[in-house]
Amino acid sequence: MTASHSHAVAQKNPTRTSEGPVLRVEKLGKTFRKPFSGKRVVAVDGIDFEVQKGEIFGFLGPNGAGKTTTIKMLTGLIAASTGSATVFGRNIPSPDAMARVGFLPENPYIYPYLTPREFVTLCGRLSGIRGTDLFSSVERVIERVGMAHAIDRPARALSKGMLQRVGLAAALVHAPDLLILDEPMSGLDPVGRKEVRDLMVEEKKAGRTVFFSTHILNDVETLCDRVCILRRGKVVVSGVLGDLLDAGARVSEIALSPVSDALKEALAKMNVAPRAVAGALLVDVEGDASAREVLKKAIELGVNVESVTPKRETLESLFVRRAL
Repeated sequence: MTASHSHAVAQKNPTRTSEGPVLRVEKLGKTFRKPFSGKRVVAVDGIDFEVQKGEIFGFLGPNGAGKTTTIKMLTGLIAASTGSATVFGRNIPSPDAMARVGFLPENPYIYPYLTPREFVTLCGRLSGIRGTDLFSSVERVIERVGMAHAIDRPARALSKGMLQRVGLAAALVHAPDLLILDEPMSGLDPVGRKEVRDLMVEEKKAGRTVFFSTHILNDVETLCDRVCILRRGKVVVSGVLGDLLDAGARVSEIALSPVSDALKEALAKMNVAPRAVAGALLVDVEGDASAREVLKKAIELGVNVESVTPKRETLESLFVRRAL
């Protein structure tokens, strides 16, 4: 599917009457049947979440968690087995709602004989853009994703990262209110990743909404207002990212010196794994009680406590703890 197929039959200027969440999912589920055996496989199992206007929403989970299946249901590419989903207050699939959505699949297919200009123009026409508006929009979004230098080069001559940029341009050409991006950083180099991150922030500043799936947790922690984490088709974490991390386990980093065998032996008995750094030992301990125990032992041994630094849980540690 191309980036434009999810809104191929959309009107150019749909009536905007929705209130509340931009995207609402309630008890959404999808069950497949394996060929030949007919065995039922539950890919998505009754999930709930909401995406609010003007936020960047991270949709996370390990491989096989059901992320792409969910995105396909949200864009009308496959039908849900149970539950419901609405976009801008309209039940999916809705041509009017999809007219306001830009979709980038994980592996966008771009006709190899078309140039970026021709492909994005095609997507713009399918989205209802015509005339000079179409011409200016195509050039603007292709320049915005960093492909102006290859605007007339056949797609078959482009790298994977360049094709990803063209797919993103196709998702942006009709200035959507909601961007749904499935692994948008796939195939991009560090510069390309930064440019896509900057683009997401620009969309948010313009009052638009971004929903994206990724495995790059650092990008999520940097960008997202809220997150939803799937595990085996179920939601295991959902909420405001800052609140989720603040509610995590209290961890303190304690720096002790000088390093001695007695200190190492004492820490080993407390099941604490120290790290040697510049003549000191750094230890991470979870909970106030454990931190007091380490400090008490250090004082007993005559060890200097160089610093005690509270550390907030990271998204990576939350993901590992809840999703794997």
